[in-house]
Amino acid sequence: MKKLFFLITFFCIFQSVSAQLFSKEKVLNDENADKALLSYGYFIGFNSYDFNFDYFKDKPDIQVAKTTGFNVGLVGNLRINDYVDLRLEPGLCITTRTLEYDEKYFNGIEHTPADLEREVKSTYIHVPLLLKFSTKRLNNFKPFIVGGLSTALNLSSNQDNPDDNSAGKFRTKKNMYFYEIGFGIDFYLYYFKFTPSIRGVFAINDELVRDADPNSPWTGNIATMKTRGVFINFTFQ
Repeated sequence: MKKLFFLITFFCIFQSVSAQLFSKEKVLNDENADKALLSYGYFIGFNSYDFNFDYFKDKPDIQVAKTTGFNVGLVGNLRINDYVDLRLEPGLCITTRTLEYDEKYFNGIEHTPADLEREVKSTYIHVPLLLKFSTKRLNNFKPFIVGGLSTALNLSSNQDNPDDNSAGKFRTKKNMYFYEIGFGIDFYLYYFKFTPSIRGVFAINDELVRDADPNSPWTGNIATMKTRGVFINFTFQ
């Protein structure tokens, strides 16, 4: 279903771009859309979060089973000039990841099949500050690239929980910091501007809260655990 959704989205974008490039019709929609100093909108979309691990010892990689999450939020845009905008895009991002451990992590340790998996639920209040660099408007569309920094508060964090993996609780930190880079296309429709975009999100700080036991099979071999992800957003302004 995800592949079908992406194919349909890509086909729609390709059709619209082709029509704009090769059609003789050049009636501009919403000509003043980019002239306001401040503009606002909202976005909805999807995410796919992962973890990037660094290890102390050479053991099998911890596998991450990902799910498709959901994004929703607001957009505030400050026009700097015809080609550069400063954007604030606070939003809510919901996702779930499942960590899958190899049996080798439990050599000599009594365990059950449930110990080989840990579910990590995350509900981020995500606040990016981004610079958007656009090309010249071509008929009714305008490609752009975007990049910047962001912070996130994980509402599902159990950082302060005294229980750890020995009690079945995998803990992550509350506060995260990221850098982001992506691209998209502004489509100028008759009544509003529609913008599909894709963006990569990469954590700067370690998200793991380690178990009390330094030799814990769940956290003892992890040097760093950093979130990374992909956002596909649809913005309406």
